Amino acid sequence: MTLREKIAQLGSRWVGNDMADAELPADETINVAPMEDVFATDAAPSLAEASRDGLGHLTRVWGSVPQSVEQGVAELIRQHEVVLESSRLGIPALVHEECLTGFTTYGATVYPASIAWGATFDPDLVERMAAAIGRDMAAVGVHQGLSPVLDVVRDYRWGRVEETIGEDPYLVAMLGSAYARGLQSAGVLATLKHFAGYSASRAGRNHGPVSMGRRELLDIILPTFETAIATAGAGSVMSSYSDIDGLPAGADSWLFTDVLRNEWGFGGTVVSDYWAVPFLASMHRVAADNADAGMVALTAGTDVELPDTIGFAGLLDQVKSGELSEELIDRAARRLLLQKARLGLLDPDWTPAGSVGDAAVDLDSAENRAIARQLAERSVILLDAGSSLPLSTDLRRIAVVGPCAGDPRTLMGCYAFPNHVLPRYPDRGLGVEVVTPVDALRNELPDVELLSAKGCDVMGDDRCGFEAAVTAAQDADVCIAYVGDLSGLFGHGTSGEGCDAEDLRLPGVQGELLDQLLATGKPVVVVVVSGRPYALGEIADRVAGLVQAFIPGQEGAAAIAGVLSGRIVPSGKLPVQIPRHVGGQPGTYLQPALGSVESAGISGLEAAPLFPFGYGGSYTTFEVGDLRMSATEIGNDGEFTATVRVRNTGDRAGDEVVQLYLHDVVARIARPLKLLTGFARISLEPQAAVDITFRVHADRTAYTGPDLRRIVEPGEFEVMLGTSSQDLPCRAVVRITGDVRVVGHERMLTTPVDRTPVTADAPGGG
Repeated sequence: MTLREKIAQLGSRWVGNDMADAELPADETINVAPMEDVFATDAAPSLAEASRDGLGHLTRVWGSVPQSVEQGVAELIRQHEVVLESSRLGIPALVHEECLTGFTTYGATVYPASIAWGATFDPDLVERMAAAIGRDMAAVGVHQGLSPVLDVVRDYRWGRVEETIGEDPYLVAMLGSAYARGLQSAGVLATLKHFAGYSASRAGRNHGPVSMGRRELLDIILPTFETAIATAGAGSVMSSYSDIDGLPAGADSWLFTDVLRNEWGFGGTVVSDYWAVPFLASMHRVAADNADAGMVALTAGTDVELPDTIGFAGLLDQVKSGELSEELIDRAARRLLLQKARLGLLDPDWTPAGSVGDAAVDLDSAENRAIARQLAERSVILLDAGSSLPLSTDLRRIAVVGPCAGDPRTLMGCYAFPNHVLPRYPDRGLGVEVVTPVDALRNELPDVELLSAKGCDVMGDDRCGFEAAVTAAQDADVCIAYVGDLSGLFGHGTSGEGCDAEDLRLPGVQGELLDQLLATGKPVVVVVVSGRPYALGEIADRVAGLVQAFIPGQEGAAAIAGVLSGRIVPSGKLPVQIPRHVGGQPGTYLQPALGSVESAGISGLEAAPLFPFGYGGSYTTFEVGDLRMSATEIGNDGEFTATVRVRNTGDRAGDEVVQLYLHDVVARIARPLKLLTGFARISLEPQAAVDITFRVHADRTAYTGPDLRRIVEPGEFEVMLGTSSQDLPCRAVVRITGDVRVVGHERMLTTPVDRTPVTADAPGGG
């Protein structure tokens, strides 16, 4: 290959980004990120021009405009043929797409958002979902998916909380790894993002700088990525937009070469987030211009620039001038070409038409919807049954109010095609059938009269609908208020990319609407359908029931209705805490003693959440007890087991999530009071019991010490088991003996779980 041809493999082209057939004004930015200004549309090269020496990636052939499967297949084949015919070697381009809440294309199933996956605590189900997404993408010729998001929530105000799995590194690691395994089981590369630190921006502001020391980065942010690489073999990593302590991630060779490659042994490709390479010049100002930014990013470890070749367009001149070593070009090109070879793109019999496995695939199949439904059902969280849940069978009239009751888009995330692209195409509908919450309740309760009133919009200050909503509540036996978010992009929503919040009060005038509904004296059940947790302390003592549904996808309305009626026994658990106060930051449970509830009185602000991490109610009851420890002392490379018996003591079948937390009693740095170290979701019939055994290796106590080495340190560790980060009735102490042991990537990253059904005559009990 010539130097030009090798460099061409490091670039990409987004043909669909001109939005030429959009019906909205040219200055409308509902779908197009404002940062694309680094590449003026009228100056963009044609696909043939961009491919004259070859091309690395084709960007979002499916995800840019609404099109049928037949149209998408035809366009994909056309773009492939242009790439092949325009270059000497005829190397096919790799096709990538977004797939965070399902395949982001017209007519594809919209699954629950990532924050809802976290609420399920169910890696197996997440893996099944990802495998289904991967099969659909592979069937229409897609090679790489830009998911999962492995960022750990640090500030609930950040707009992209909905794209994360939660605030705990182990929960994110386990479910994120499951997603990567599922997607890659279908032959589609998973892309771990955003590497690294993106979610920890100051004040939760999108693209904001990150004030984080390297130890926090190593202990909280990086383990999620490390686990997905080690346990799922993830094929790609995407760079983050953020800088950490002033150094942009995309310019950090320690991050992308020393850690990712040399320490973790990652052998896949690093792709830039969209326009992250030119951002090094335009936003971070660590490069003089786009060409200089390309050289900086390549040197640090970025292999492929997305979504278009901008910074990397200058690499040829830099090699010729001697500024850049051709070895760095070879390094990146080799990585991408090996990936293409493994995907079969370099096979002699590869053809554009043959790259499409099933042009007749149903992207919203019954099987897909069944998985989406199960995820939604397992993600709905009962915060408080109050006096009205499940709904009484004697009810004759129910008021259904609130901005989320009648708008199906509130059920879907910002990377779902209906919210991501279709706002620019108002005549194209949603592309999939989505039942609204009010219609789902009508289906659930056919013999009950429903009085429906919107009350207000999700955003804005229009209160003209308050009167109708209050009247409906007064005329009903009970009022159900659906409030929360509408996901969008860059200010066109209340949750999603670029939709950051000033504080944690419900958006717009929804809080005022609830106040007026509660003032009627009628029982009011509040359902929050949102992408982030909102502070509910002002209403919690006044409601007749409280339910949290984190963006549950196209099947979410029926899942919520089933929980309200009692047909479904709720089993979701909080992957983030529910704050008590609107200014409750930082809100995550990963606090040391200083700054936690144990420091009451030091500050006038209350640190306790309204509902803690891991919490979720049920319509049955569970008892967790009979803790049995295999040892109370282990060596610094040893293992202990902790076994508890879980019994369904109620009269309905249900699911529970048993959680194991560790507390390092005395450490060299201030560590969290508790850290999730293992969990197990179980299903039990009434009065049935199961023994859950966690196998905890000493490596699971490792942390990064003052000298930035990760160590297993001798000392006492409190072992706590229960059903949330606050409900931990089973406790013991394990002592680790021996010397301080330094550990690396080879350490044990997970906590295996064994399940043993308990027979009626088994010894022990709750």
